[in-house]
Amino acid sequence: MTATARMTNLFLQLGLDGTPEGVAKFISEHHLPDEVNVLDAEFWNEGQRQLLKELLCSDGDWALVVDQLNEALRSPQA
Repeated sequence: MTATARMTNLFLQLGLDGTPEGVAKFISEHHLPDEVNVLDAEFWNEGQRQLLKELLCSDGDWALVVDQLNEALRSPQA
């Protein structure tokens, strides 16, 4: 993947709204319970799940962005 590892670019790769507003809206509308792995979230389709898995396994900058998304989806919503 040649795009810079950022949350907005991750969302674009997932086929989601990559604007800062779109990212914030997605995070505010989706929550992951502590016992659910980010890869097992019911709101991902199979392609999104596979991409997230590949990025996590890459153990590079993209893995850090997926980790950030994982944390954001678990944070209490304001």
